[in-house]
Amino acid sequence: MTRDSHSLGLQIREAYERIRSLVVETPLCDVSELFPGNSGPLLFKMENLQHTGSFKLRGATNKIVSLTPEQASKGVIAASNGNHGLAVAVAASRARISAEVYVSAHVSPAKTKRIEERGAIIRQVGTDQLEAELAERAAAVQAGNVFISPYNDLEVVAGQGTIAIELEQQQPAIDAIFVAVGGGGLIGGIGAYQKMVSPRTEIVACWPQNSRVLYESLKAGRIIDFPEQPTLSESTAGGLEPGSITLDICRQVIDRSVLVTEDEIAAAMRRVYDDRGWTIEGAAGVALAAFLKEAARYQGKTVVVVICGGNTGKRLS
Repeated sequence: MTRDSHSLGLQIREAYERIRSLVVETPLCDVSELFPGNSGPLLFKMENLQHTGSFKLRGATNKIVSLTPEQASKGVIAASNGNHGLAVAVAASRARISAEVYVSAHVSPAKTKRIEERGAIIRQVGTDQLEAELAERAAAVQAGNVFISPYNDLEVVAGQGTIAIELEQQQPAIDAIFVAVGGGGLIGGIGAYQKMVSPRTEIVACWPQNSRVLYESLKAGRIIDFPEQPTLSESTAGGLEPGSITLDICRQVIDRSVLVTEDEIAAAMRRVYDDRGWTIEGAAGVALAAFLKEAARYQGKTVVVVICGGNTGKRLS
């Protein structure tokens, strides 16, 4: 399958028609008054209000509704320590097919419980997310089940990209979109569609300094191992599966990259909570922290920050 971003943009349109009745069209909220130093509109795309509290439901749903009857009859396997696993469990339950979710030893009991409550079987493997992903793929190959990667799958990436179609309808003129990056599926989907319909829109990739494997891989021109440290942005943490399609996609769609510290992430999360009472997860805090760090560059411009989820597993001190 092609990794060309324009072709992916066309797949995103198909995905939108396929899943639009199964996911929430999340609101685009003007939060300019919370950040008075910015003279242009600042908008939050509120994916924390998605059914599962995260954008991940879009990709999981698109993948599962795209299965053939034979594939669906065998069930699906996913790897995730949270949002993707929950999304696969929910989408599989709706489609009345079985699901297994591989998790690492670092998964929180609360997240495991939510996934199990949706009918998925939990299997704990390894000490980090990449180990769980590789074990998941091996198990899927052996059992003949469909493997659903959180990012290394064009149908998953196309599902995530449906956010950009909603943005096009909600705010046609956007100067920049800030997106937190883990495996690259979210920014790959959003960026591919935006490059097709609005090439002038700047796609800004946002990483925690403590966990930036794809950032370093893009610099190296290939997927590499890169040491990570703990981060509030749990849902973007972890290495990349060898051969991931997102490396090529992100190379085509990312215009700028911003790295943020743990203190900057925490401050952004706390600011939203103190001002609006909204709990956003660490990955959403990464995108907002990156904007706040670069705000002077975007004076007078219309900026969207993707609030990718609200399922936080860590408390701010």
